[in-house]
Amino acid sequence: MTERNEFQDIPTTTLADVLGRAQVMDIGVRPLWGGMERVAGAAFTVKCPPGDNLMLHAAIYRAEPGAVIVAESGDLDYALAGGNVCAVAQRRGVAGFVLDGLIRDVAEAREAGFPVFARGVIPIPGAKDALGEHGTEVRCGGVLVGPGDIVVADEEGVVVVPAARREEVLAAASAKLAKEAAETLDDWEAAHRAKIEKALKEKGFEG
Repeated sequence: MTERNEFQDIPTTTLADVLGRAQVMDIGVRPLWGGMERVAGAAFTVKCPPGDNLMLHAAIYRAEPGAVIVAESGDLDYALAGGNVCAVAQRRGVAGFVLDGLIRDVAEAREAGFPVFARGVIPIPGAKDALGEHGTEVRCGGVLVGPGDIVVADEEGVVVVPAARREEVLAAASAKLAKEAAETLDDWEAAHRAKIEKALKEKGFEG
């Protein structure tokens, strides 16, 4: 059984508040089916040349259980993976795919409950002719992702926690969640209204 990642219970919204915009992937990399659980795991990074998916297919046999396979392709003409690749990745303990590219057979991934965050779907597969890279820094959704960085993905988006900041970010996010849990909606509304009214007054708004 794959060990549960410590970031599994931290929403991407909380991580985004802690880390800022630079660590949040663009809205094109999104969940390809609804209702999937949050994904959190160390990145196994893959770089595929345009039109080719060999390195992603190889990655499912090399990534450790619990890893999130993160791929850069820069290609919106061919699929990086299909149903069987997703099924084997799931069977081998991969937590999910986060792809700057496309897949096919999305219904099979949905039926199996395998999380895929990508730019969309297309029915034609890529070739397997070109070597790319494993374990190097890749750009996915506009964010640089290094091997071992923590990738957290849910229905709100995808956030990358740099490996060097793992403990710092985990502590800050956990503290923020604890503070929010102790705050009632009445408390929040009072503080929020005071903040908004102060901002309006400072800008000379009357009304």
